[in-house]
Amino acid sequence: AAPAASAELDAAAAEKLAKREAKKAAKAAKIAAAKAKKEAREAAQKAKAAAKAANGGDDDDDNKKKSGKDDIPEFVNTTPAGEKKDLTAEMASSYHPPAVEAAWYAWWQKQGYFTPTAEANGRPKYVIVIPPPNVTGSLHLGHALTNSVQDALVRWRRMKGDDVLWVPGTDHAGIATQRVVEKRMWNDSKQTRHDLGRTDFVKKVWEWKEMYGSKIYNQLRRLGSSLDWTRTAFTMDDNLSAAVTECFVRFFEEGLIYRADRLVNWCCTLETAISDIEVEYIDIEKPVQRKVPGHGDKTYPFGVLDKFAYKVIGGSDDDELVVATTRIETMLGDTAVAVHPDDERYKKYHGKKLKHPFVDREIPIILDSVLVDMNFGTGAVKVTPAHDPNDYATGKRHNLEFINILNRNGTFNENGGEFAGMKRFDVRLAIIGKFKEMGLYRGKEPNPMRLGLCSRSGDVVEPFLTPQWWVDCKDMAAEAVKAVRTGELEIVPAHPHTNTWYHWLENVQDWCISRQLWWGHRIPAYLISIKGDPIPDDAETKNWVSAPTVEEARAKAAKKLGVPEDDVVLTQDEDVLDTWFSSGLFPFSVFGWPRETDDFKRFFPTSVLETGHDILFFWVARMVMMSQKLTGKLPFKQVLLHAMVRDAHNRKMSKSLGNVIDPLHCIEGISLEDLHETLKSGNLGESEIKKAIAGQKADYPKGIPECGTDALRFGLCSYMSQGRSINLDVNRVVAYRHFCNKLWNATRFALTHLEGAEPSPHKTLYDEDTNRTGIENWLLSRLAAATATSENGLASFQLAEATDAAYNFWMHELCAVFLEAIKPWVYIDDSASDEAKARKASVQRTLYTALDMGLRLLHPFMPFVTEELWQRLPHRPDEPAESLMMAAFPDTDVLNKAWSNKQAEEDVKLMNSLADQVRSLRGEYRLTPKQKPTLTVHMTDADEIKRLTPLLETLGELTWTSSVSILDATAGAVKSNTTQACVGVSTSIEVRLTVKGFVNPDALIKTAQTRQKKMQAKRDHLYKSTQTVYYDDKTPDEVKKSNQETLDSFDAQLLAFEKSIKNFEALKQEASDDN
Repeated sequence: AAPAASAELDAAAAEKLAKREAKKAAKAAKIAAAKAKKEAREAAQKAKAAAKAANGGDDDDDNKKKSGKDDIPEFVNTTPAGEKKDLTAEMASSYHPPAVEAAWYAWWQKQGYFTPTAEANGRPKYVIVIPPPNVTGSLHLGHALTNSVQDALVRWRRMKGDDVLWVPGTDHAGIATQRVVEKRMWNDSKQTRHDLGRTDFVKKVWEWKEMYGSKIYNQLRRLGSSLDWTRTAFTMDDNLSAAVTECFVRFFEEGLIYRADRLVNWCCTLETAISDIEVEYIDIEKPVQRKVPGHGDKTYPFGVLDKFAYKVIGGSDDDELVVATTRIETMLGDTAVAVHPDDERYKKYHGKKLKHPFVDREIPIILDSVLVDMNFGTGAVKVTPAHDPNDYATGKRHNLEFINILNRNGTFNENGGEFAGMKRFDVRLAIIGKFKEMGLYRGKEPNPMRLGLCSRSGDVVEPFLTPQWWVDCKDMAAEAVKAVRTGELEIVPAHPHTNTWYHWLENVQDWCISRQLWWGHRIPAYLISIKGDPIPDDAETKNWVSAPTVEEARAKAAKKLGVPEDDVVLTQDEDVLDTWFSSGLFPFSVFGWPRETDDFKRFFPTSVLETGHDILFFWVARMVMMSQKLTGKLPFKQVLLHAMVRDAHNRKMSKSLGNVIDPLHCIEGISLEDLHETLKSGNLGESEIKKAIAGQKADYPKGIPECGTDALRFGLCSYMSQGRSINLDVNRVVAYRHFCNKLWNATRFALTHLEGAEPSPHKTLYDEDTNRTGIENWLLSRLAAATATSENGLASFQLAEATDAAYNFWMHELCAVFLEAIKPWVYIDDSASDEAKARKASVQRTLYTALDMGLRLLHPFMPFVTEELWQRLPHRPDEPAESLMMAAFPDTDVLNKAWSNKQAEEDVKLMNSLADQVRSLRGEYRLTPKQKPTLTVHMTDADEIKRLTPLLETLGELTWTSSVSILDATAGAVKSNTTQACVGVSTSIEVRLTVKGFVNPDALIKTAQTRQKKMQAKRDHLYKSTQTVYYDDKTPDEVKKSNQETLDSFDAQLLAFEKSIKNFEALKQEASDDN
């Protein structure tokens, strides 16, 4: 026996040794494979780098890097432009935005779908004009939001059968365009516009516009905007320019336009007046040194109050008035110092004068209770009427001298004395130095302030006194207020914008409409004089005439001066009109006004104006005022104001924060590295770039994945329920890209089961069908409800309601419930009974209807993917539309009448509540979808039993169970056993899942105990924080309430863990007893 035992031991040892060696060999092979894989990867990277270098740095994998989908080949559109897309190839396995979006837009446009029919035929009219983006512009999220909303509205109305027109156009953007072209000229040839002269420079701008002006249009096409391109407008087109001239001449003749010398916002870099909306304010909290455009690399102090003394004429050396200012250089234009009449400190100086230290000027001490707060600062205020709005009003009250100290370029003029010719901020430093030398400087102190910067140049804006053209707006503003008060014009949302409307227009100021530019509508006004006479004052309206042509102006001038036309000298104003002037005419000038064209008669007034609330006054109010005055009609019936787009953290979009998102980056995707590169092409400094890069890393650590146009549009419209700002989270757009994929897969699944199906004709679609099951009746009822909610959302401009309704129908009803429920029926073959085949046919018809109408609900928001999927579906035999965009939108009244079924909805709601609890149990017991236990539903309510019985098969499909049965417990409760996982659904229902044989009790217990321990630690930590000495007295009530709710939640979850562990232990004991 001994030798045999020894042999056995040797064999066992040999086997162990062999296993050990095999493990070593496997490990060595694994290491070698990993090493080979690494070497191959490195070799591939080197080859890629070499190829990239050979191609001049171009990266062939850019599209892969952007989309994050290396396995999807780059899509190449082979459909000829304008032709219908060929969909005969097999449907792709997943949604791919570039492939889906290709070809459709060009086909829609060629088919003429964007252009209204020649005749309205009595159909309701729906007209929108686009808020014209700057011709210099490129797409930003504000444009993307505006156009997504407008396109959703016009597509919906088009599907409703309305006579729809959406007019595209761009604004000539005087300052912005001139600035771009001047920069390009300087970079290309070191030339200024003055080197070319006005005529040649304007030609150069037109050339630039023709070359680059279509960029924004191409981007609008990329967004799917269904604009009527046959009516494209540009604010410098001949017909729109004629409208501008007509308006100016009319207003001038009526005395609404006049000439006056007043303060304006002045940009010294651009040498022009700018509007309030072109002034961007920054908050300066503490003293800082800043660079100023046009001043080189020097820095200058801001956020500081400098104090200096004016000496009293005829007084002692101690008699002085100390004033404080943030703009000490403007003291060269001071013409008074104001004190409060009740201020005892200065009563002895009433009627006295002060000596100006730098120019030969005596400055009166004036008494003013409006300007002066005697409790602020020194109680003495310097007054510079020509360079400060408050001082301007003071100067008017006291009839002070208005002395302009600046040239147009920001240098000091002859009124600056010894500082003449110097740049304004160099004068700031020089004057402080001089005051110190003279012993008049009285120190400085921090002063938080808002600094106005020109949005176009970044230069510090100066209040500047100069002759300009103005519009008297008072009467027109009153009519605009009346239109809203009477309900003739509706502003949506009414709060707070209606009150803003009243506030602005009831306190309206006259509008400065002249700009010192060359690009734009040159003002049709002429300074008139008689040959040989001196040139008259150009600040006086009486010295001007206005006319469409020089010939008409000469005739008017001759009549006005009482001389022959040959004796008249005409000088046309060099200035151009504010861009907002021509934009204010846009809703009717695009239709040919002042001519009574067919388009004007048919399409004006328009239906709705959709834009951002930030230009409610600058654009919307002016359109209303000018339209009422010139046409006698409101330009539109409703104004829809969308919120401003901010980032997910509620921060304003800013390049320096790195949170500005180009819509194309969302559509196409972009890597983090390429996002960083976009920062370097701007005007940010190094420190700002570092800050922005950090922001991008935090918000987009993996870049932005490719989402596609449909997901971006749907995401933006889904935000149309927020207030004054939209906190855009790119991850939400990414989620809607996954939704597109869900649509794709659902349709792809359905198409495999619709072969041979015969969709009901429209004429019989709403007839009663006795073959329909409860789940079908439920789905059609939910479709009717989704349609009603969608229509209401679109009609009331609550677009988020419409997107939510369509999304919920597809995701939570069609896909999550119906497609799962019908799987037993769609797989029925020809060998089945006639009854089964009839049910299958009914299911197919319902499935088709849900897909067809579900795509119609989504189309206004997701035009590309819905068109692609709808074109792949079989169509009803009497379907008149060739394109989904021309198909009828589901009719709420018809659907509700035919399909609304509250009982079916209640029955399926009951079933879904059971399914949710069963799925929760499956999760608790870690069951996989392949593990299919039996399900028993313990019920004590006879009516609920009756309602649930027809849905048991569906319940089984939704819960991945092998069988479902009802345990009728109306006579009394039936005790469960430890092999069943139980949970109560209601007081009358309990679901019981037989889990024995499917689970590992030990693993479940261990996992539950670990989670219980972590939960207990969190609970203990929070509880400890509530037991501090100051908690009750110092903690806000809302925080205490929130903490208590969290503690209660922890306690409930800990109790659930305890119950689960007991169940698992019982299950373990049961299994032990069986063994």
